[in-house]
Amino acid sequence: MAPNKQLRMALVGLGYWGPNHLKTYYQMESVKIMKVCDFRPDRWEKIKGQYPDLTYVNNLDSVLTDQEIDAVAVVTDVETHFKITKKCLEAGKHVFVEKPIAQSSREVEELIRLAESQKKVLMVGHLLEYHPAVRELKELMKRNELGKILYGYSVRVNLGKVRSRENALWSLAPHDISVLLYLLGLEPDSVTAVGKSFLRKGVDDLVFVTLHFPGGILAHLHLSWLDPHKIRKITIVGDKKMCVFDDMEPVNKLKIFHNEAIRQEEFDFYDEEYVKLKEGGVDCPVLSKTSPLRLECEHFVNCVLEGKTPLSDGRDGLRVIKVIEQIQQALDKQ
Repeated sequence: MAPNKQLRMALVGLGYWGPNHLKTYYQMESVKIMKVCDFRPDRWEKIKGQYPDLTYVNNLDSVLTDQEIDAVAVVTDVETHFKITKKCLEAGKHVFVEKPIAQSSREVEELIRLAESQKKVLMVGHLLEYHPAVRELKELMKRNELGKILYGYSVRVNLGKVRSRENALWSLAPHDISVLLYLLGLEPDSVTAVGKSFLRKGVDDLVFVTLHFPGGILAHLHLSWLDPHKIRKITIVGDKKMCVFDDMEPVNKLKIFHNEAIRQEEFDFYDEEYVKLKEGGVDCPVLSKTSPLRLECEHFVNCVLEGKTPLSDGRDGLRVIKVIEQIQQALDKQ
């Protein structure tokens, strides 16, 4: 990146996650925020004291027609992602859009074609792909330190935030699915799923998913916003080592367990020692303390300024959406 070069950006959306993006980009020397956009002025009123030098607008056209704006961060409600992202790309802007990138694979494919034709960067906010713990786990797997991957599972539960339109699958699963696809480098052959709506008819508050990957690898997802615990945990089990990424841990977010189950070559049918269990120590690697959101935002900015393809580009977003669609089809059939 050239010295002192800045990316001129606009941020659209000041709801649940938007203020976090705004704060992050605002603190980056490589970014100049040209406009902040949200159709609800009350959202801007709550935070404008922190940003006295920024310009607020309440309509998207003001962003789209501004030729000084190079890129837009779209941090709005899920149902608006496709429409806003499409308009930004058509206006010649690079786009970062929060997950999920859209609500159908057809929409994502249209955005990919548009970004390619416009020669613009399209990046989706698969935040955990930038998490230092997930990056370290990926490196461990690339070095085959876990051995053959047998299975994995994730738990993403909490009491709230209860959605009225998107179910627990669309709201929560993109995080864990993006991580599993990133770590395994595979897409599932098939899926099974069950869900239940307790609070609003037709909106599943609880979803259990099983993903069947090539090579016999299984993965299970537990998703809910109706649960007494707040858990954000992913476990990967290999035949040499096992790893747990627990994002709720304040310090040791990644633990490597030196545990094995070793099958004996020769054994008596009645021998209970056919499988030898080996319990070793636990390692907690030192990880970067930079927040995943900062790393994600920096990656987007660098990709635009340096003409690179993001890790979580439109095609990564498409892979995730295709899996979610498969799961939704399974839920619809139950």
